[in-house]
Amino acid sequence: MALCHEPSHEIGVVSLDCPDRTFPSVARTHPPALRLEATVRDLFGLQAEGTPEPRPWLDHGRWGVSHPLGATPGPAQTRAYAFLPVEGESLHEIPVGPVHAGIIEPGHFRFTANGETVVRLEERLGYVHKGIEGLMAGAEIGHAARLAGRVSGDSTVAYALAFARAVEAALQIEAPPRAAWLRALMAELERLANHFGDIGAICNDAAFALMHIHCGVLRERVLRAADLCFGHRLMRDVVMPGGVGRDLASEGIAALRALIVEIRRRFPALVELYDNTASLQDRTVATGVLKPDLARQYACGGYVGRASAQAFDARRACAYSPYDQLRFDVPVLDAGDVNARVWIRIREVEQSLSLVQQILDRLPAGNIAGELAAATGTTREGAALVEGFRGDILVWLRLGGDGRIERCHLRDPSWFQWPLLEAAVEGNIVADFPLCNKSFNCSYSGHDL
Repeated sequence: MALCHEPSHEIGVVSLDCPDRTFPSVARTHPPALRLEATVRDLFGLQAEGTPEPRPWLDHGRWGVSHPLGATPGPAQTRAYAFLPVEGESLHEIPVGPVHAGIIEPGHFRFTANGETVVRLEERLGYVHKGIEGLMAGAEIGHAARLAGRVSGDSTVAYALAFARAVEAALQIEAPPRAAWLRALMAELERLANHFGDIGAICNDAAFALMHIHCGVLRERVLRAADLCFGHRLMRDVVMPGGVGRDLASEGIAALRALIVEIRRRFPALVELYDNTASLQDRTVATGVLKPDLARQYACGGYVGRASAQAFDARRACAYSPYDQLRFDVPVLDAGDVNARVWIRIREVEQSLSLVQQILDRLPAGNIAGELAAATGTTREGAALVEGFRGDILVWLRLGGDGRIERCHLRDPSWFQWPLLEAAVEGNIVADFPLCNKSFNCSYSGHDL
């Protein structure tokens, strides 16, 4: 269990031997642990004593085995998933998914509604479980780094960075300064692309396609610049333990400077369009409210948390290089509605543009990669917390004496955001669910491991 000491933001990892295959339930007193405990049970066969959630989570009975990461995997178990009962007059259920329109990933949503008003939403996920932790076990570091970059495709830089920093912490090494600055540059480009995509998609779900189109153009501009600079539109497989695999050439710097100019010329007009369109504001203001107290209980990060008065940002709290040398603000609002989540994204776009410019102006010279320490026959552990566009990504790993991965856990911020979507949708109309869902934009893949 990873714990963060709030005043200092220091991270500690607590391990517990479980000779009888049980451990005390954390979720009894800390509800955000519910789904994680169920996942531990599904994957490893360890039982949380006293858990309030006995149902399976990731295991849908289709793996061919049960407890695949446990010491002794068993035969597959097919168990019916019982959705929570809701009592009252004039209630009806609306099942949605797991297959959805378009190309989004699968997830099942079970609505209980009174007319058009949502009384309860319950999610069932796990449909895109791909066995990342099992694939990590025994992998050599380079291959594991590529796996980390594929946990959630829209956050490939953030995951690769978190994994690289965890390896470097375990080996007690640091990436060269130029590599650290290039990593931050890629992370901010990733944030820009995703925020442009989200802002447009939220507006599209409110039937305002014009914003979707214009934001899509800006997102495409960012992706093309990333491709020119780092050889891949999503910058996949560039960040690696010890540094980065590709340097930034002068033509890339020129392209990024031109990109900043273009976005600063075009984006303010889109912001004004969003703010002055009454029909759009009618859909986003006071819709899908996440109360600050609930966001705090779940340590909810990213734009979801910051729209509900939570100021945590791993770039500032953990102050990893080069963010300890850069100037930026962490925007925070307290309304907690769809509109606030849009505005947090808008303000973060502005901050990321400033960060990209600062990085380009101050990018140090030098090597872009260092040597990884050779295996010494000892087991080593490392952890890192990195700010992705959705929020803080935690990676913990253990390296064996042969230098290979013994265990690696990659925790997506969506673990603590998906449950809050259920709460935010309650009391809204069914037709506003796509709007609320997109304003959260939780990762299916990152959650399902």
